Amino acid sequence: MDQIKIGKFIASKRKEQDLTQAQLAEMLGITDRAISKWETGKSLPDASIMLDLCSLLKITVNDLLSGEVVSMDNYNNEMEKNLLKMVEQKEQSDKRLLRLEILIGIISTVLLLLMIVFGAVLIKMDYAKWIVLLLFGIGMVQFAVCMLLALRIEQVAGYYQCKECGHKYVPTYKNVNLAMHVGRTRYMKCPECNKWSWQKKVLNKE
Repeated sequence: MDQIKIGKFIASKRKEQDLTQAQLAEMLGITDRAISKWETGKSLPDASIMLDLCSLLKITVNDLLSGEVVSMDNYNNEMEKNLLKMVEQKEQSDKRLLRLEILIGIISTVLLLLMIVFGAVLIKMDYAKWIVLLLFGIGMVQFAVCMLLALRIEQVAGYYQCKECGHKYVPTYKNVNLAMHVGRTRYMKCPECNKWSWQKKVLNKE
């Protein structure tokens, strides 16, 4: 999707409704800075407020994603194109998130190991035990927090595919957290067929 085109379209429709950025922002319960980012093409409106935005601007979601008022003749074609672009953008976003998950895991593990090594050095230098325990505690806390964050990323990025029926879905954070796993493959119960299987992480729902 052309964010610059969409941004200019939002700005023109806002002005048609005789609204300032601040007024539109207040109606949507967001900051006028967010409106400015949309209109300059730096970001797109969140899906959670897209319907309200379109209602205020007197346009359809399809118009918004196309960056222009779509004629009825081209409506279905444009809607299909916009949906495909949204799917593609989600896949790219999920890939970035999963790369971030790996980076978080590596950094947190390295920090924990450094804390342990540093603690061992301090013990040999006859430093107080509480200092060593404090370092170890800090290392463990940051590691635990980073692992929980990485797990959250893994849960929301992409889908898990049931080995039995092929169903693809996003499990709850609790299910992902408690599941046995090998890498990103987890042993979980499918909500579609209710069977337990080793389910792989996939990016595409089709």
